[in-house]
Amino acid sequence: MELNYVILFSLEDGLVIETVIIPCDRGRNTVCVSSQVGCAMNCQFCYTGRMGLTRHLTAAEIVEQAVFARRLFSEEVGPISNVVFMGMGEPLHNVENVIQAAHIMVHEQGLHFSPRKVTVSTSGLVPQLKRFLHESNCALAVSLNATTDEVRNWIMPINRKYKLDLLLQTLREELHRKKNYKVLFEYVMLAGVNDSIEDAKRLIDLVQGIPCKINLISFNPHSGSQFRPTPEEKIIEFRNILAEGGCTVFLRLSRGDDQMAACGQLGKPGPLQAPLLRVPQEFQMALNAPA
Repeated sequence: MELNYVILFSLEDGLVIETVIIPCDRGRNTVCVSSQVGCAMNCQFCYTGRMGLTRHLTAAEIVEQAVFARRLFSEEVGPISNVVFMGMGEPLHNVENVIQAAHIMVHEQGLHFSPRKVTVSTSGLVPQLKRFLHESNCALAVSLNATTDEVRNWIMPINRKYKLDLLLQTLREELHRKKNYKVLFEYVMLAGVNDSIEDAKRLIDLVQGIPCKINLISFNPHSGSQFRPTPEEKIIEFRNILAEGGCTVFLRLSRGDDQMAACGQLGKPGPLQAPLLRVPQEFQMALNAPA
């Protein structure tokens, strides 16, 4: 398995962000850029979320990550063909600069990436999501990670403001207007929390009427985390249920987790950290179960 490369950028004000190069033996190398220093969303499974938000990045600071990665790594790992806004931060919380940066990345006089190869990920900020779909032709990924409001309210507090029904209905309406466009649903598998057969069946129902692909992601453990990764055989069972239900589904097992370079592991929380939220009673046993 190829390892990810991590680039640390020191900004003019002395703050540090992380950018990740994800090599692929099929030649589809990806740069994962940050959009904020820290993150305000406080998703309970995400290391970056422990930091809280320090500030937004400018469009120039976002674009420079891709410029530098392309220049530094093209000879070593081959050309970089994909950009994902999945590093530190919630991209659509910084929507103005992110839309501008994505536009520069795809412009023929900018970095000239294909719009289909530039993906902006969000935890589900509905008004900004609508704006992005209206103003950008780049790809969209939505971190779903739960099939009920009860679980999503806990692990992704943004769901308390924008519930699953609102998020998914907005996508149905907006994607109905866009031809040949599919959203990518990202689903981090958390043992005993969102990985049951019932969850798989609910997920099939939730995405009905939305042109989409589903990406199942193995959870990457980190210090202070209360979650455990779903065993690989159970992830495969979950995937098979989705596929039998007519979903287009991909499975992404962990890479880079041993070097803290994997999804949800970027950043370095300081002494003041975002709070861990109360674990619903029915999940306490699952979190306390032996690994």
